[in-house]
Amino acid sequence: MVQDSVLSVRDLKTHFFTRSGVARAVDGVSLDLRAGETLGVVGESGSGKTVTSLSILRLVPPPGKIVGGEILFDGRNLAALPEGELRGIRGRRISMVFQDPMSSLNPFLTVGEQVAETLLVHPSSSERLSRRDALRRAAEVLGKVGIPDAASRLDDYPHRFSGGMRQRVMIAMALISNPQVLIADEPTTALDVTIQAQVLDLFERIKSEFQTSILLITHNLGIVAGIADQVVVMYAGKVVESAPTQELFANPRHPYTLALLKAVPRPGDPNQTVAPIPGAPPDLTRLPQGCSFYDRCPFREDRCREEPPPLAPVAPGVSDHFARCWVDVYRSRDRKGVGT
Repeated sequence: MVQDSVLSVRDLKTHFFTRSGVARAVDGVSLDLRAGETLGVVGESGSGKTVTSLSILRLVPPPGKIVGGEILFDGRNLAALPEGELRGIRGRRISMVFQDPMSSLNPFLTVGEQVAETLLVHPSSSERLSRRDALRRAAEVLGKVGIPDAASRLDDYPHRFSGGMRQRVMIAMALISNPQVLIADEPTTALDVTIQAQVLDLFERIKSEFQTSILLITHNLGIVAGIADQVVVMYAGKVVESAPTQELFANPRHPYTLALLKAVPRPGDPNQTVAPIPGAPPDLTRLPQGCSFYDRCPFREDRCREEPPPLAPVAPGVSDHFARCWVDVYRSRDRKGVGT
């Protein structure tokens, strides 16, 4: 466990037991979320990002099951914690913002009731609030996340809010208990570009004002570049690269990371060629023997087909940049015609 981390995941394995076989959705993932930082977890759909975040709070739906690893928070392993103790952490000390607010908000309850509910269900050990006080606190937090005239909107139902405002309500619900960790799963996917920017600015203010560490799940590398301090790249249930954000963008060392960067349009660059990644991610019930990215990789060698590479430092003595690749991608990049 990294010394200053508030949440540490070690060799996490979450499998789905289906009729087609065992899908290894999360297959040995390790990551550290440091105090006061934002950790971006990126990758294509199906790479294991969301299942990792759900596993941290033990919200994986059937037929999924955590089959191995540790989730370390405040000296305890959440993966082995009794459900009663976990409920005291989930929603109060570790909160989550889900991708689609309309599927997470109850259409039959007012916004005020839903935001205040966390305080009533999870009161702090030193403070038990009345319903009136909880609603007053809800109005304060809704105001902080950018809901205009928040006190007058407490009695409104979710359908009376725009998409961006509903996402702010979800963020207020997650923040009202002052959690140490906020997990945000694709929080801007359904929003237009202008509202996306506002929500991302809000996350920056949250990190500063609430001293909250943020685990941001996204497929958008542009978002990661703007607000993340560290980045973890996932593919086929595994971490294939991890590094500080600036280092990863300046010096990507896994072929998949290179391909993701090449597929991102750069505004103002008329000479850029946006290159989609050929092929598709592998079937998680029939993972190849060697590297999972082998069939899509322009750097592949015979060894890659037979032997899965470990996650290792990209160079001797490097302690904060890791990649899962047998090939020295940095030296081979120009020869293979792949660049950033």
